Amino acid sequence: MDDAYEQRQEQLLRNPCTWLVTGVAGFIGSNLLETLLQLGQRVVGLDNFSTGYQHNLDEVRHRVGMEAWKKFHCIKGDIRELTVCHQACQGVDYVLHQAALGSVPRSIEDPINTNENNSTGFLHILVAARDARVHRFVYAASSSTYGDHPGLPKVEEKIGHPLSPYAVTKLVNELYAAVFARTYGFKSVGLRYFNIFGQRQDPEGAYAAVIPRWFAGLLKGEPVFINGDGETSRDFCFVDNCVQANILAATAGDAAADQVYNVAFGERSSLNELFTLIRDRVAERVPAAREVQPVYRDFRAGDVRHSLADIGKAEQLLGYKPRYSLRSGLDQAAAWYMHRFSS
Repeated sequence: MDDAYEQRQEQLLRNPCTWLVTGVAGFIGSNLLETLLQLGQRVVGLDNFSTGYQHNLDEVRHRVGMEAWKKFHCIKGDIRELTVCHQACQGVDYVLHQAALGSVPRSIEDPINTNENNSTGFLHILVAARDARVHRFVYAASSSTYGDHPGLPKVEEKIGHPLSPYAVTKLVNELYAAVFARTYGFKSVGLRYFNIFGQRQDPEGAYAAVIPRWFAGLLKGEPVFINGDGETSRDFCFVDNCVQANILAATAGDAAADQVYNVAFGERSSLNELFTLIRDRVAERVPAAREVQPVYRDFRAGDVRHSLADIGKAEQLLGYKPRYSLRSGLDQAAAWYMHRFSS
């Protein structure tokens, strides 16, 4: 399939560049690192390892091999320190900014720390990238920006009021990016992620995402909880689709810059449907899992009821063509989850 993503990959293979990935030891950051190294790119990584892990980097090293790994340099540092951000951006062609303190519930419990990481940290890396004159700055935005807007599917031009401090910080990032384009001529691209899942997503802790947590629970024989009645729906997007969107956004022409784009598959599934899909895959290895029923509990504060993305803008301006649906993404990721979480 000779699509825009394949063309861009071939161009990168012929012309290696230097990339900065913030949050490189995290879930999405480590997947970006893996793909970039496989494409022969030079990568600088920045992470304070507060929510990222060395074992993610170790896995990438094993998967790409030592020759590719030699092109990676990791800086242990914090985006809340401007001098660190300037250091990381030196000599960089593209910035993929993934570092953030995620989780709506965590932001409700600790809004100050969320703001320091997601707003102040974002401004630091944005200033450093501008000063270093990088070719393109791509940042992880969020579907939480749509807030209480009731319309489905979500289109980039129509947002509501934020429902959590986390959503506020992600909206602030978009506002800063737009101001930097108007004031300094420094254009960037924001990618509004919709429920990204896949290999190396952390199942531990109070704020873990449902997919790795449910895999872990079913494999270990632990209870699996669903917030609400299970009819809450989300547009689940496999991480390889997310990697594609980042590389396309970084290498697209200037007409695609100074924009935000939805990054999703473009279909929604309920939590009840998701649970069944995961249970069916786990039951292939653990037959007893087929009899497990979820435990329902209260709705979670700050959550929207339904979410579905219109991905037409990304398709038209970036050439984005998500290759993995929820089902095929779970097929790809199931073996990794089972290896990681089975006892």
